[in-house]
Amino acid sequence: MLEAQRMDTAELNTPAQSQAGPPAEATHLRQITRQQWRSGIAAWLGWTFDGLDMHLYTLIAAPFVAQLLGAATTTDPRVGRYSSIIQGGFMLGWALGGGFFGRIGDRLGRARALSLTVLTYAAFTGLSFFAQTWWHLLIFRFLAALGIGGEWAVGASLLSETWPRRWRPWIAAVLQTGVNVGILIAGLANVILAAAPPRYLFLVGVLPALLVFWIRRAVPETDEWRSAKEQAHHQEPGIGDLFRGEVRSITIWVVLVCGVSLTAHWAFMFWHQQHLRNLPDVLNWTPEQKNKLASLGMYLVIGSSILGNFFAGWLARLIGYRATIVGMFLMYFFAMLGAYYLPRDHQAVLCWFPLVGFCQGAFALFTMYLPPLFPTLLRTTGAGFCYNIGRITAAFGTVYFGLYSKAGDHRIALFYAGFLFLPAAGIALFLPRARD
Repeated sequence: MLEAQRMDTAELNTPAQSQAGPPAEATHLRQITRQQWRSGIAAWLGWTFDGLDMHLYTLIAAPFVAQLLGAATTTDPRVGRYSSIIQGGFMLGWALGGGFFGRIGDRLGRARALSLTVLTYAAFTGLSFFAQTWWHLLIFRFLAALGIGGEWAVGASLLSETWPRRWRPWIAAVLQTGVNVGILIAGLANVILAAAPPRYLFLVGVLPALLVFWIRRAVPETDEWRSAKEQAHHQEPGIGDLFRGEVRSITIWVVLVCGVSLTAHWAFMFWHQQHLRNLPDVLNWTPEQKNKLASLGMYLVIGSSILGNFFAGWLARLIGYRATIVGMFLMYFFAMLGAYYLPRDHQAVLCWFPLVGFCQGAFALFTMYLPPLFPTLLRTTGAGFCYNIGRITAAFGTVYFGLYSKAGDHRIALFYAGFLFLPAAGIALFLPRARD
C-alpha cells in the first residue's frame, strides 16, 4: 500500500520532530473528523481569497498603471516598466510574508497565524483602491503580499498536521482549487466591473476579512503543534536550524526547485495577459473588449488547472510526489514552447492555455509535500522560507522578463521563461522522497 511505503526523512532523522504521530488513517471520507473538515475548509477559503487577491492586480495592471502614470496607451514603455516593478514588489512582500508569518505560525499556532494573514491581505488590498501614484500602489501591494505569503505556509502546515496521509494528495488538489476559484472570481469581477475605473476591482479584495471571525471561533490548534510546543521546553528551533544537520540538504534542494520553477510560472501568470492585450490583431479593440479577452485567457488557464490539480494528486498516489512534479514540469516546458515559439494571433495563443493550466497541477503538490519534510516547530518556517525564497527569485525574474521584452511584446520573454522548467525538472530529481 502506498500509504505505508515510506516515512519522510525529516520525521525519521530530525531530533526536533514532535513525537506525536500523524493523524489516524481514514479509509473513508466519513471517518474524517470535524476538526479535520474545519481545518480543510479554513485553509481552502484562505487559498480562495489568496487567488482572488493575487490576480486582481494582474487583470488590471496595464490600464491602472497607465492611468496612474498619465500614459495615453498601455503600450507606453513606462507602463510595462512600472507594472513589472509593482508586481516584483508584490512578490518580494509575498516572500517576506512567508518567512514572517511562518515564524508566527510555529511560535503562536497555525489558527492564530492564519487569521492574521487573512486580515493583512484583505486590509491592504482594499487600500489599493485609494492609490494616487504608482508608488502608492507599490506600497499597498507589498503590504497585502505579506499576508498572502504567510497564508500559504500556515495553511499547508495546518493541513499536513490534521489530515491523514492517505488523503493528502487529494486534499492538496482540492486546496489548490481554492486558488483557482479565487482567480475565477477575480475574472468574473473584472467582467462585471469592465466599464468601471480599474481601481474599483480592488474593493472586491476586502471580502476575505469576514473569514477571520469564523477561523478564530471554529478552528482549533493542531495536536501535533501543541505536543511539540510542550516538549520543546522553550528551546525552540530557529531559522538557522534550517541549515544544520540533515535538514540543510532538504532546505537547499527545495529552495532551488521553488526558485527556478516559480520564476518561470510567474513570468507566465503575469505577462501572458499583457501579451494578449498587445497582440497586433487586438490592438484596436476597446479596453472593455481587451478586459474580456484577458478574463477568457485566465478562465482557460485556471479551469484546466483544476483538472491538473486532481490529475497530479492521482498520479502522486501512483508514482510519488517527486516523479509527478518532474513530469509535469517537463509538460509545462512543452506547453510554453508551443504557445510562444512563433508569433501567433490571439486565437492561436489561447489554444495552448488549457495545456499550460493543466501543467500547473504540479504546484498543488507542494502544499502537502513540502511541510512534512521539516520538523514540527520548523514546519511552517521551513516550508514558508523555501517556497518564498522562490517567490523572491520569481519577483526579480518577473521584473527582468518585463524589462527584457520589447515595448508591448512579451512573446520572446515568455518563450525563454518556459525553458526554466527544464532545470527545474532536473533539480526536482534530487528532492527527498516524502510520504504519500
